[in-house]
Amino acid sequence: MKTALRLIACAAFVAAFSTNAAPAKRIFDGKTFNGWEGDTNKTWRIADGAFVGGSLDKTVPQNEFLRTTRSYTNFVLRVKFKLTGKSGFVNGGVQLRSKPATKPPNEMIGYQADMGKDWWGALYDESRRNKVLIKPDAAAVEKALKKDDWNEYEIRCEGKRIRTSINGVPMIDYTETDDSIEQFGQIGLQVHGGGQTEVFYKDITVEELP
Repeated sequence: MKTALRLIACAAFVAAFSTNAAPAKRIFDGKTFNGWEGDTNKTWRIADGAFVGGSLDKTVPQNEFLRTTRSYTNFVLRVKFKLTGKSGFVNGGVQLRSKPATKPPNEMIGYQADMGKDWWGALYDESRRNKVLIKPDAAAVEKALKKDDWNEYEIRCEGKRIRTSINGVPMIDYTETDDSIEQFGQIGLQVHGGGQTEVFYKDITVEELP
């Protein structure tokens, strides 16, 4: 009897621990820009339940970001995306723990889960160290990616550690070594300048972690 009670108590502890994370919440309602800010006059629009940035008819002149109005620290972010393009630099990305830049004001500063040829799955430090912090194995990218189609990023930020996957295939596992780098900030969605390109983002949820 005592053994059974101990097992029940242990199971209850595990269950309680596993529910410490807040339930995943949609942070895009599929219809409006509520909770988001950016160039919603020219660069960003909403179509078929997705944020759409850029154009296939003309070159995107500069990087543009759609960003959340609130900040996050520890979380699991899930976002479906599709990247298409006709010419030039076809690229986008998901900003993590980031903040708006002032010079130039269209940029964001922080970690980016990258998207695009030769950049898929990489973690880039946008407008800060301006370099790739870690790249995934090319075989993993080849296995995971559905080109010119919908894919899903899952991004887990806990403490100084950032892990990502595309369509369930692990991409990177990075731990920040610079204590001066802030580990909180806004989430952002990028369309990169320099290409005739469109990038789509939908079904965006955040599960906040303790």
